[in-house]
Amino acid sequence: MQKKLLITTGILGCLAVILGAFGAHALAEKLSSSQLNTYQTGIQYHYYHTLALLGVLAIRNQYTTATWLYRAAFCFIVGILFFSGSIYLLACQELLSLQKWVKIIGPITPIGGLFFILGWLMLIIQAIQFPNTEQK
Repeated sequence: MQKKLLITTGILGCLAVILGAFGAHALAEKLSSSQLNTYQTGIQYHYYHTLALLGVLAIRNQYTTATWLYRAAFCFIVGILFFSGSIYLLACQELLSLQKWVKIIGPITPIGGLFFILGWLMLIIQAIQFPNTEQK
């Protein structure tokens, strides 16, 4: 499980860098300032939660049972895909001719945000329910 999570985290981190550079260079002249700000919001949350995944991996070995840590990681991954992914699409909707899909893509964003919140709550549950090995 840890190996798959590390690979997934590496892929998501790499994508955050690629999409950030793409936004700064290729999209800077093609999007309005409002669209670019929206795109950058997606990048920021993508980065934050990729770092959160690294944090989950870093503390994993402190717990004999890490069920809630892995659930948190799952929520962070889904959050990145739904929240950041939908924001990227919404910001680039005119470039990609996705205007007719906005009614479908738009509601995905808050669902992704909910997954981010659930992920953080699951970290809290992990800390409360299972003391780490150093506390034993």
